[in-house]
Parts: sequence; structure tokens; C-alpha cells
Amino acid sequence: MYRTAIKQLIDWKLDQRKKPIVFLGARQVGKTYLIKEFGKSEYRKMAYINFDDIDAPKNIFQDNFNISRIIAGLNAYLNIRITPEDTLIVFDEIQAAPRGITSLKYFNENAPEYQIIAAGSLLGVKIHPNESFPVGKVQTLHLYPMSFYEFLLAMGEELLVEQIDKKDWELVTAFNTRLLNYLRYYLYVGGMPAAVADFAENRDWIKVRKIQNEILSNYQNDFSKYAPKDILPRINMVWENIPAQLAKENKKFVYGVMKEGARAKDFELAIQWLTDAGLLHKVYCVTKPALPLVAYQYLSAFKLYHNDVGLLAAMSKLNAKTLLNGDAFFTEFKGALAEQFVYQQLALNKNLSINYFPFENSKYELDFLIQTEEGEIIPVEVKSGENLKARSFKLFCEKYQPKNAIRASLSDYKQESLMTNVPLYIIGNYF
Repeated sequence: MYRTAIKQLIDWKLDQRKKPIVFLGARQVGKTYLIKEFGKSEYRKMAYINFDDIDAPKNIFQDNFNISRIIAGLNAYLNIRITPEDTLIVFDEIQAAPRGITSLKYFNENAPEYQIIAAGSLLGVKIHPNESFPVGKVQTLHLYPMSFYEFLLAMGEELLVEQIDKKDWELVTAFNTRLLNYLRYYLYVGGMPAAVADFAENRDWIKVRKIQNEILSNYQNDFSKYAPKDILPRINMVWENIPAQLAKENKKFVYGVMKEGARAKDFELAIQWLTDAGLLHKVYCVTKPALPLVAYQYLSAFKLYHNDVGLLAAMSKLNAKTLLNGDAFFTEFKGALAEQFVYQQLALNKNLSINYFPFENSKYELDFLIQTEEGEIIPVEVKSGENLKARSFKLFCEKYQPKNAIRASLSDYKQESLMTNVPLYIIGNYF
């Protein structure tokens, strides 16, 4: 399956001053698959080591960081000859090798000719004691679940994707019925590669849900394996409470929804662990729609979004039969899936700063307030039903008169006086 991140890997290969690259991302988002595809297509040889394997040379970095010694050890283990100019070295599950992360610093400083990619599950969380991340000595690349764009490609819709690439939105919306059907599928299947691959081949809703539940189970097993024992119960509480938090009309994270009397100090470490692991994502409240938005973030107020809309649907026990009931799937538990979808597509664009904006009386809330790379502030409202009237959105546009305002909905693309209506299925490619 095609992943757009391969373009970043190719750019990295062509960079004459490249550093070792660290592939970050939650478990099972497809890091290993993408790295192997990149290695096969772009290099004559690939030296792939999974440090989770029983016979892997886990202690190869323990004694010292003599690069000649390390390369000789890898040659012996893999029975190949690593040559810097045409061999991709892959350290998978690098967190399983003591001092593996630290070794990347020495490759960068003492042997920059070697081309290295390191990856691992929960890499941002599971760092060995006395090891620090080699800031400035490596390049990082984040991989997320498959976007809706990638999902369409997996469904064999290359010609439809070509139209999206051209950004001729009036023409794209001529395929509205087809795209809305795929959007329904995506809200159920999500972007986890294993679920997408099986659905693309079999169109089996039950099998997809089984795969998703296995992934969710694996995540919780990782909690027990990696998380500090003193916060493990709270990590599980936060994780299991996400559907309830997103089902509220106002989706600001409220501690009391988890447990009566719960306070921020009781759960902040648990939330931090889950966000560091890439399983949840924070979107902060901003108190003023002014540049730069980060200067007006109120860090005590935030929303928590899931890593994947399909996993959120699985956690919420949403039935595939709902897909057949018109647009009900979009409006289930107060449009949480639609808002999760929009966040997930926007977050793939690293040039956007994503926040949200509440009004003073907290009754109304603007779903997203984003800042572009050019410094423009754009309000984004998500409408999952037929009723396109949003009091909060209208209030914001009338008060602050933004140059551009976006309403993401099920309706066709249309430029209006106060805003532009952008169909949900193109929001990820609009900016």
C-alpha cells in the first residue's frame, strides 16, 4: 500500500548531509512495512536488524561505540557486507537494544557515510535508563495511521485521487456520492494498515473489527509492559474514557467525567505518557485569535483526540449496520467521529498549528482554530449533519472577520459570503 511518507524518505536519501533518521509513531501504524519497501526500491542492499528477535545482537552497543567494530558485528550477524554507498541499515525495535539510541550520535559524528533508519514501538516513551535522545544528531520522521487520501489509493481509486491532487474542488464534488461512501467506510475502518489491507481485499466488516480489537488489546498490553506501575491504572482510565470525552457537546477534556472529584494533578502524568506514546493527541485552547496562536494557548484546557478514527469507532462499539442508515454514522455520539476525522487529516500537515477557541461563557466553542505556515489564522467548524447552522462559527466570523473561514461538512464545495464550505472528504488536501 502506498504511503505518502515515502517521499520524505527519498528526500532524506538524496540529502548529502543526512543524519540517521528516527522513525517515530504509535505501534502498528506501518513503520516497518514502509521502511522495508523503501529499502527494497531505493537500495541495492538492506541490512535489517530487528532487536526484538531472540538471536538479535542486542548488546552490540554495550561495550563501546567503535563504528568499525559495530559494522563488523552486523556483517557477521546478517552474513552480508555493508557498504556505505548502497546499503540501508535498519535498526528496528531499537528500544530493545541497550544504548542503541545513543549509538546514532556516534554514527552521525564518526561515520556519517552510513545510511541508517531506526524505528521502534513507543520509542518516545521507552528509553533506557541513563540514555538521552541524541538531539541535533538525528532527523526524526513521524508516521501516522493512513490518511483518507491513502485509503482511497488502497481502494484502487487512483483516478479519483488524481482529481483531488489537481485541487479542482468543483470537479471533485461531482463524485460526491462515491466519496461519501468511502468516507463512511473510512470512519469505520480507519487508517491502521492491517485493517485497511484486509478491508481492501475482503470487504469484511467483522474481520476489520477483529483486527482493530487486537490492536487495541496490544496497546493495553504495552501499557502493562512499558508504563510506570504507579500510573498504570490511571493510564487505563484515561484511555478507556476517550469515547465518553468526545461524546460530549463540548469536547474539552473534563477530569470529572472519568471519576467524580478527579483532578488534573492525578492524571497529568498518565495523559502525558499516552500523548508521548502517540496514542492520544492534545489540542489546546487559545484565549485570543492572534498571532502567534501558541502565545495564547491555555495549557490547562485541552481536547484529547484518538490516534485513529477507526480505533475510536471500535472502542465505541459502533456497528457496521449504522453505515446503511444514511448519514447517521457521521452524527453518532454528537459527531465525534467527524471531528476526530478532521483533526486526524489536519494533523498530517506539519505546517499547521491546530488549536480550538471557546467563547467567554463557554456555551459555544469553535472546533478548530488553525495557523498556517504563512501566518494566517483560519477558523474551522465541523458539521456532521444536515443542519449547517453553527452559532459559534457565525459569532467568530462576525466578531473577528477572518480572511478565510472553513466549514467542513457533508455538503458540496461552495464559497459563501462568510465562509467556504469544504466537503469532509477533501479537508486533508485542502491546505
